[in-house]
Amino acid sequence: MHVDMGGVMPVRPARQKLQKLRDLSRLRKLDRAFYERPAIELAPELLGKILVRVARRGGPGHASAPGEASRGASAPGFRSHVRRVYRARIVETEAYVGTHDLACHASKGRTRRTEVMFGPGGFAYVYLIYGMYPMFNIVASVEGDAQAVLVRAGEPLDHWDADLSGPGKLTRAMRITCADNGIDLTGDQIFLLDDPTYRPVIAKTKRIGVDYAKEWRDELLRFIDVNSRAVSKGPKPSHGMNTDPT
Repeated sequence: MHVDMGGVMPVRPARQKLQKLRDLSRLRKLDRAFYERPAIELAPELLGKILVRVARRGGPGHASAPGEASRGASAPGFRSHVRRVYRARIVETEAYVGTHDLACHASKGRTRRTEVMFGPGGFAYVYLIYGMYPMFNIVASVEGDAQAVLVRAGEPLDHWDADLSGPGKLTRAMRITCADNGIDLTGDQIFLLDDPTYRPVIAKTKRIGVDYAKEWRDELLRFIDVNSRAVSKGPKPSHGMNTDPT
């Protein structure tokens, strides 16, 4: 059956998917300057940004998992040794604002574990909780000022079927492990892209799981995109933030 498209050729789904991948490849990678700001400013700014994980064959922490061949997106333009490119839009973050923040690991001092936090912004801080769940953090601010942002949830892109509604779920699905601790996020293994077409609607709440942090447990340092269904369960927002410049 012929359908009159007004002279416009219909785009097949496969071509639509390829076009979307090409569109993403045109987005700007975030540079060091983006990360060199206080965590309380960086955390909301990360919402809507696209987290990219390039999983390479034989790399540390990238062992095959059941069903992995059907996950993620192919990587047009990359060499054949790349297995998958995983992309997700960040929809939930938490800020850890320095040595005075009792919920921040840096409050315990400069240790082998927290060394990367005391370095420049734009590096990955990955640690393990409960002996099994890697937590992916982005180091904020400048060298000597230990701050970081925990990425708590994301929305999978490229027709990728994954549950990223929690920090442990996100790292597992995106093949982020403790072997990635200290990775430069301006490099080519894990990095972030700016998508200026997306405008999150941001609200803030108390952080999750920091009841031990005395007066800091009630600080509103968790930021969520209220448009997203991938946000993890947590306190209800009490403050809103309008980020649309228009």
